[in-house]
Amino acid sequence: MALPTAPGRIVRETTRLRLREFTEQDAAFILELVNEPAWLRFIGDRNVHSLEDARGYIARGPVASYAKHGFGLWAVDLRASGESLGMCGLIHRDSLPHADLGFAFLARHRGHGYAREAAAAAVALAREAFHLPRLLAITDPDNTASRAVLEHVGFAFEREFTWSETGKQQALYTKDLA
Repeated sequence: MALPTAPGRIVRETTRLRLREFTEQDAAFILELVNEPAWLRFIGDRNVHSLEDARGYIARGPVASYAKHGFGLWAVDLRASGESLGMCGLIHRDSLPHADLGFAFLARHRGHGYAREAAAAAVALAREAFHLPRLLAITDPDNTASRAVLEHVGFAFEREFTWSETGKQQALYTKDLA
């Protein structure tokens, strides 16, 4: 799949943030984000170790999801400067009965409420633009920051389970949108 090279289509703006589709121009940002210690600890190694790997990650993940489902993980940028802070969006997984909310931010941008703001925007998109009846969210049980974001935007803890995709223990959260 060819990657778009122009700036990504804006899907939602909030007071401080812009959520937009990823493009080839985001390869260096993705390379940095997916190799941060917190990403590696809580999400796992995606084998993205070069700009070419990052372009492949974008093409096979977010861009393929936009084409197939209309949604995916979006870049989260500061509206004021355009600086990329992280990613947030909706993921369709064959192993789950509903789409799930995912997010990750560079360490230097954590603690400013950006994840809460972006997650709330993604939940609103799930309801308003994609008419999803329910969202799930999966996080490492030890990831207290992510759990706090999920609870802040209205997700309820359902249970812990061993996820078939990773074999790791995960915490499952749910949110009804209908």
